[in-house]
Amino acid sequence: MRKNYIDNLRWLFILLLIPYHAAMAWNTWKEPNYIYFESSRIISSIVVFLSPYFMPLLFLIAGISTAFSLKKRTIIQYISERAKKLLIPFLIAVLLLMPPITYLADKFNYGYSGGFFQHYRIFFTRFTDLTGADGGFSAGHLWFLLYLFMISIAGSGMILLQKRIKTQYSKEIPLWFICILGIPLPVLSNLLSVGGKSLLEYLYLFLLGYYLFSEEKTAEKAEKHKWLFLIIGLSASVLNVYLFLWCNTPYSIINTAAKFTAEWFMLLALLGIGKSFFNFRTKVTAYISEISFAFYIFHYIWLILFQYLMSDWFKDNTVLLYLLPVILSYPTAFLCCEICKRIPFLSFLTGIKKQKSRSAN
Repeated sequence: MRKNYIDNLRWLFILLLIPYHAAMAWNTWKEPNYIYFESSRIISSIVVFLSPYFMPLLFLIAGISTAFSLKKRTIIQYISERAKKLLIPFLIAVLLLMPPITYLADKFNYGYSGGFFQHYRIFFTRFTDLTGADGGFSAGHLWFLLYLFMISIAGSGMILLQKRIKTQYSKEIPLWFICILGIPLPVLSNLLSVGGKSLLEYLYLFLLGYYLFSEEKTAEKAEKHKWLFLIIGLSASVLNVYLFLWCNTPYSIINTAAKFTAEWFMLLALLGIGKSFFNFRTKVTAYISEISFAFYIFHYIWLILFQYLMSDWFKDNTVLLYLLPVILSYPTAFLCCEICKRIPFLSFLTGIKKQKSRSAN
């Protein structure tokens, strides 16, 4: 049976991407961005607070979802579905949505004065840091779709191998063992990493989701101890923000420990909180869940466009310059999703799969 709280956690955090990505325009660590205004430690705190567990949560719950998916699908059917939902939308979005985003970035950051269609040649021929901030080629935020597809393929292969050799593993593990499962994360985060995004770290979380957190007894442990996990996770998150942004003395080892402690215990807390309070389904949650990946695809182009247009209007008002693009990006991204949902061809290209109606509970 499908776990509604997994679907709800997924779309809740995908919706949070807009304020998260908007804050990158003020990052203090000078990371290239499509639109960059100035350094702001206050706004950057949003990114640093969320980043340890933001994307890891999506890979962990992808593993959980896979466990339920493979109970009613073969591996071949599962891979085919992943290709339709992830790979095809990734390729289409890179070809059609990333060039306009990098065009705006080139105009804003480097004063590009050429035409929009002329810039397509630049996008497909300029390969630099792959961030797209200089107008060059980039997969941008779409890296998540590619990573999730690759990890789904690798993970399903490992699952198939495990089933064939009939390896036994314990489905019920003690609380202390759950707590120490985050220990490998600092090492894995540096392996097969591109732009700070590690394939091995996310594969590890995916497999933990599949083998352990899809089990009801493990999920119940996360639910039972959710407040303890939340206290630890929030404390580590605040310490991570302070050490990374606000402390003038570098404490790199402590900072790293705080970051990965925040990652693991916030993941545990969010799973427990989700199971306790978000394990329901309504017409609204079903709709948002259905179009969540399409929303992920569309949200960034609108955010960058609004930031670009408003950069002159509100250049002296940081609050409005941050909030207005965030507010306006939601309805426009949802509108794109609704249009695609209603047109079968666009629905296919954006990975929207109409779900079977079920009674709300």
